[in-house]
Amino acid sequence: MKTLAEWLDYQQTIHARGIDMGLDRVREAWQRMGAARPAPVVITVGGTNGKGSTIAFLEAMLRAGGMRVGTYTSPHILRYNERVRIDGKEVEDSVLVDAFERVEAARGTTTLTYFEFGTLAAFDIFARAGLQVALLEVGLGGRLDAVNIVDADCAVVVTVDLDHMEYLGPDRESIGREKAGIFRQGRPAIIGETRPPQSVLDHAVAIGACVEVLGRDFGWTPEVGMLTWWHRDPAQARYVAPAEGAADIVLRGELVLEGAFQYHNAATAIAALHALDKRVSWQAHAIEQTGNAISAEPLLPGRLQQLGERPDLVVDVGHNPQAARELARWLDRHPVAGETRAVFGALADKDIEGVVAALGGRIDNWYLAGLNDESPRGETIERLAARLRSTLPAAACSEHRDVPAALAAARVEASPEDRIIAFGSFHVVAPVLREVRRV
Repeated sequence: MKTLAEWLDYQQTIHARGIDMGLDRVREAWQRMGAARPAPVVITVGGTNGKGSTIAFLEAMLRAGGMRVGTYTSPHILRYNERVRIDGKEVEDSVLVDAFERVEAARGTTTLTYFEFGTLAAFDIFARAGLQVALLEVGLGGRLDAVNIVDADCAVVVTVDLDHMEYLGPDRESIGREKAGIFRQGRPAIIGETRPPQSVLDHAVAIGACVEVLGRDFGWTPEVGMLTWWHRDPAQARYVAPAEGAADIVLRGELVLEGAFQYHNAATAIAALHALDKRVSWQAHAIEQTGNAISAEPLLPGRLQQLGERPDLVVDVGHNPQAARELARWLDRHPVAGETRAVFGALADKDIEGVVAALGGRIDNWYLAGLNDESPRGETIERLAARLRSTLPAAACSEHRDVPAALAAARVEASPEDRIIAFGSFHVVAPVLREVRRV
C-alpha cells in the first residue's frame, strides 16, 4: 500500500513528459475504468484567469440550493487534497489512494501524466459519491485537456490571455481557439469577458453551441449600494432582467468582492446556472455569503489574500500579464503610507517580462526568489534577476536563493507602514503561507 505522497511521487515517473497534450491515452484509460460520468450534470470551466473564483461561486450557489456538488480544481497550494472536494470538504487521503489504485489497475501499459492520472481519479471519486453536479476546472488549454473527455452540460470560458504559449499558440486568437474546444453542440457556452477573441465566438457558432457573452447577453449593473445581475435572451434580443430563478440583488458593494474582475466572474457563474434552467437548483444570494467570508478568509486562498500581518502581507498566485494587470489595479486602489515591497518568483516558461512590466513603478523594492528548488520548471535566481533588469533597468532589487529567504529580507527592511506583496506563482504563495502559518 502506497501513501498519498508515494502515489504522487510515482505519478511523476510514469510518463516521459510532464505535459503531453492529447486525449487518446487518458480516454483509453477512462474507458477501461467504465467511463462513468462524474455526475448527472457537469459544468466545465476553462480560461486563462478566473477559473477558480468562478467555480467557487458556482459551488456556493449550488450548495445553497441543496445540490450535492463535487469540485475538481488545480493546482493546489498546500495539500493535494485541495484539488478534489465534495460538498465543500477536501476528500481524505484514503479516498484518493483508493482511486489511484483503481486508475493504476485500469491503465495497463498506457502512460498517463500527473494531471491525467489525477483527473481520472477525481472522476472515479465523483462517480462513486452520488453527486448531482460536478464542477471541473480545465488544467491547460481546453480542446486537448484531460478534463475535456467528458461532454459538459455547460462549458464556461472565463478569460483568454497570453499564457502557456508554447502549447496553445502565440496570440489570443490561437489560445482562444484551444480554450473554446470545451464547448459542445446544442449546449450552453458561456463567455466571461466582454471582448473575447473572435476565434472563441467563431468556434461556438460553428459547432452550434448556445453562446452567451458577458456584456452582450448577461452582466451586472451597479445601483445604489448594490449590484443587479441582468440577462438578455440571445434568441429574442429582449430584456429579461432580473431573470427568473436569480435573486434581484446578488452582490453588494466593493467590500464583498475585490475588483471588477470578480464581479465578472460572479455574473458568469450566474449565467451558467441560469442557462441550465431547471436542471439545477441554486441560490444567487450565496455569492454574498461567499464574498462576505473574505473579511476573514479570501474567496480562494492565495488570491489577493491579506494575511493580517504588520507590515501588511498580501499573497497572490497571479503568474501571467493579465493577472499582473489586475494586481496592479488592486494596488492602485489600495495605497499604503509606506513602500510596496515585492517578493517575486516565477516559472521559467512564464512571461516574466510581461508580468514585471504590468507592475512597473508600483513596486519600490523587489526581493527576487529562485524557484528551481520548488519546481523543475522554476526560474533560477540568476536568470530571474536578468529578466527583471532587462524590463526595469532602474529597479531596486535583491537576489535570494528561495522564497523564505526573500520574505525574511523584505520583513527585515520593511517599516510598519509598508506593504509586502508575495506573488508570481503558486510556488511563491505556498512557502509564504507555510512560513506565516507554520504548516
